[in-house]
Amino acid sequence: MKTSIFTILGMCGLAVSLNAQQQTQNQDTVQGKKVILDEVLVSAVRVTKESPVTFSNLDKEEIAPRNLGQDIPILMNFLPAVVTTSDAGAGVGYTGIRVRGSDATRVNVTINGIPYNDAESQGTFWVNMPDFASSTQSLQLQRGVGTSTNGAGAFGASLNLLTDAFAEEAYGQISSSIGSFNTLRNNIKFSTGLMNNSVELSGRLSRITSDGYIDRAASELDSYFLQGVYKDENTLVKALLFGGHEITYQAWYGIDAATLATDRTFNPSGIYTDENGNTQFYENEVDNYKQDHFQLHWSEKLNENWNTNIALHYTRGRGFFEQFREDDDFDTYGITPITVDGELVNTTDLIRRRWLDNDFYGTIFSANYSSEKLQLIFGGGYNIYKGDHFGEIIWARFANNTDFADRYYDDTSTKTDLNTYAKAIYKLNNKWSLFGDLQYRGVGYEANGEDTGLVDDTFNFFNPKAGLTFDLNANNNFYFSYARANREPNRNDYENGNPRPEQLNDFELGWRYVNPSVQVNTNVYYMRYKDQLVLTGELNDVGAPLRANVGDSYRLGLEIDANISLSDKWMIQPNIALSSNKNIDFIFQRDGVIQNLGNTNIAYSPNLVAGNIIGFTPNQNWQFFVLSKFVGEQYMGNIDADGSILDAYSQTDLNIQYTWQTNSFVKSIVFSGLVNNIFDQDIVSNGYFFTFDDDFSNPGTITTIEGAGFYPQAGINFLLGATLNF
Repeated sequence: MKTSIFTILGMCGLAVSLNAQQQTQNQDTVQGKKVILDEVLVSAVRVTKESPVTFSNLDKEEIAPRNLGQDIPILMNFLPAVVTTSDAGAGVGYTGIRVRGSDATRVNVTINGIPYNDAESQGTFWVNMPDFASSTQSLQLQRGVGTSTNGAGAFGASLNLLTDAFAEEAYGQISSSIGSFNTLRNNIKFSTGLMNNSVELSGRLSRITSDGYIDRAASELDSYFLQGVYKDENTLVKALLFGGHEITYQAWYGIDAATLATDRTFNPSGIYTDENGNTQFYENEVDNYKQDHFQLHWSEKLNENWNTNIALHYTRGRGFFEQFREDDDFDTYGITPITVDGELVNTTDLIRRRWLDNDFYGTIFSANYSSEKLQLIFGGGYNIYKGDHFGEIIWARFANNTDFADRYYDDTSTKTDLNTYAKAIYKLNNKWSLFGDLQYRGVGYEANGEDTGLVDDTFNFFNPKAGLTFDLNANNNFYFSYARANREPNRNDYENGNPRPEQLNDFELGWRYVNPSVQVNTNVYYMRYKDQLVLTGELNDVGAPLRANVGDSYRLGLEIDANISLSDKWMIQPNIALSSNKNIDFIFQRDGVIQNLGNTNIAYSPNLVAGNIIGFTPNQNWQFFVLSKFVGEQYMGNIDADGSILDAYSQTDLNIQYTWQTNSFVKSIVFSGLVNNIFDQDIVSNGYFFTFDDDFSNPGTITTIEGAGFYPQAGINFLLGATLNF
C-alpha cells in the first residue's frame, strides 16, 4: 500500500483534482472539431465557475490515452470523491461508480441533456453502451445536488455527457487494442466533415470481447454511434442513433472470505451438480440485452440574448438473463406435481429466462437568456417509461403442464416524469453574483410485480436552490450554496415494504484559485438527509443492491483538488476527499431485541478517498502518466459490524502514449499503453453484507447471523492500443 500511494503523500498535504477548474474553451480538438455550437445542447444542465456548484470537467483529450476499451466509470476513477468497481474485475462488462458514498442509483446521468438512468431501478448500466467513451466529447461531474437537471433527482452527484461535436474536416479512424484476459477492442470512426459548410455525417462501430479476471466473466460487447448534423449561423440540428448489445456471463454473486483467501477468481454463477455427482457450470448463464437510443436536437439562436433548445428522444431496451436452476420448487413456476416411478415429484432442474422489455420516450426543452448582468434558463421535460417484466422456462427435467417459453410471471410497469425549472445568475457588481434555481418535479409510478406488490404512487417534489458567488479578484473565487432534492423510491425499494421518498438538504462552501499554472478547488459540504434510502449491503436475487429508509443521516466532508503545471513538461493533478458519513440513532434488531446503535457509519462510504496524476510530456510525441488512487476502509452495512468491513486499498497505473506523425495518407498513428495496478495489489473494491435471524439452531432463542461477499479486482494487467488517423 505504501508504494501505491507515494505520489499522494508526496504532495505534502496539497490536494487537488483532475481538471479541478478547467473551463470549457472554444478551441479545436485533435480532430479539428469546433465545440462551441455543440455545447448549447448541455448549457441548461452544466455550470461554470460563476455558479456556486462543486464540479469537475473531463474532456476527450484527457480520456484518449486511457480509452482502450474500459467503461466510462473506470475512466472517471481519478476524479475527486469517486470510487469505481468492476464485476468482472478488469473494467470491461458490468462496472459501477459511487460519488461521496452515493451509488449509481443516486447519480443523475444525462447524455446531451437527456436522462440515461433506468427509470425503474434508477441505475446506469454502461455495459449497454460499450465503448461510449469513444463518442464522448466531454463530461461534467457535479458533486452534491448540483444544478437542476432532467430525470431522477441527484442525491450524490450528477453526470452529464456531451457526445461528439461535429467535425469541420473529413476524417477516418481505425483503432484496436489488446490486453490481459484476452481483451480485444476494435472500432472504426468516420466523418464526412461539413459538406457545403452545413451538413455532416459521422459514425462509429465497436466490438469489445474479454474473458474477464473472474472465472467465466466473459463479455461480448457490440455498439454503434451514428450522427447527422445540420448547422448554419443560427441553427444547429443533430440527429443521433446509438446503442449496444451485450452478452455477459453473470459475475454478480461475489465470493465469501474463505474463498477470497484461496481462490480469488472463483465465480459461483451457473454451478450445479450433474446426475453423476460432478460439479458443473452452466455454459449459458448470461445476461443478454440490447438497447437502442434515438435523439433529435434542435438549437436555435434567436438573437444576441436568446437561444432555445428542444429535443425528442426514444430508447428501446429488450433482453434477458438466463439461469440454470437446480432442484427448484414446482410452486414457483405454477407447475403441478407429478408422479414418477411411483414417487411424487414437486421439484425439478430447469433453465429459465427473466426478461425485461421496455420503452422510454419523451422531450426536453430549454430557453436561455444571457446579458452582461443576467443569465436566465427556463427548461424542463416530460418522459414516459413502459416496462414488461416476464419469466420463461425454456427447459425442465420434469415439466408436466408446461410448454416451451411458458411465462411463469408477467408484470407491467409505467412511470411518468414531468419537470420544469428556472435558473438565474445575476451579477450585482463585478464581484458579487446571486444564483437561484427552482424546480418542480411530478412523478407517477405503477407496477404489479410479485416482488413489488401493487404500486400506484404519485410524488410531487419542489426543489429550490440558491447561492452566492464572490470574485475577490481575477484569481480567487468563493461560493456558498444551499440546495434541496427530493427523490422517489426505485422498483427494488418496494421489495422491502412501503418505502418513503427521501429528502436531502445540501450545503456547499467553496474556494477556487486559478492562475496560468495553478488551479485549486477547495470545498466543504454538509448533506443532511431525511428518510435516506441507504444501501443495506444486501442483494436481491438478480444481484441488485437493496435499500431501506433510515430516518436521519448526514454526510460531512472536505474536498480539495488541483491542476498544477510545474513546467511546460511536468504537471500534477492530486485530489483528496475527507468525510464523515453517519446514520443518526440507527435502530437494528439483533438477537431478537430492537436496539439503538447510536450513530453508525453509512454503508459504502469511506472516510478517505484520494488520487493523483503525474504527467510528463517531454515533447509533442510522447506523454507519460502515473495515476494513483487510495480508498479508505468502509463498511458494507449500517451496523458497524467487523464482518462487514471492506479493507482500504490502493492502486497505481502507468499510462504511455506516443504519436507518430506520418505525413502520408495515414496522417498519424497513436500508440497507447496502460498498465493497471502495477504494484499487483490485492484489491477488493465492492461487496455485500447480510444478516438474518436464526431461531432453529437453539430453540427458544433468536440469534442474528451475519455473512458477507466480496468482489476482487485484477492484479497487474495491461492494455495496448494503436489508432490510425486518416
